[in-house]
Amino acid sequence: MTGTSSGAPIDPPPTGLSGQDLALLDFERRWASRVGAKEAAILAEFGLPAARYYQLLYVLIDSPAALRHDPLLVRRLQRLRDARTRSRAARTFRTDTQDTTD
Repeated sequence: MTGTSSGAPIDPPPTGLSGQDLALLDFERRWASRVGAKEAAILAEFGLPAARYYQLLYVLIDSPAALRHDPLLVRRLQRLRDARTRSRAARTFRTDTQDTTD
């Protein structure tokens, strides 16, 4: 950050997001260009299991503050989440009701 004419640092404008929220968004932004075991990176960086990380992320990307903070990233993450949800809903679970033994 640049300072004011008096040399005092300028605080960034408040975003309404917590430090963890900002870290989650930053991780997702950086991860878009990487390959590898994301679950291991999540555990190493946040100390969270992947399931908990995604719970937190999905709540975060539905918040207006996150959308204001980084609209392109948040909308991309929302599209990915929604596509996964549609894919899961479209799966048909086969239940064999016929007896295969004679």
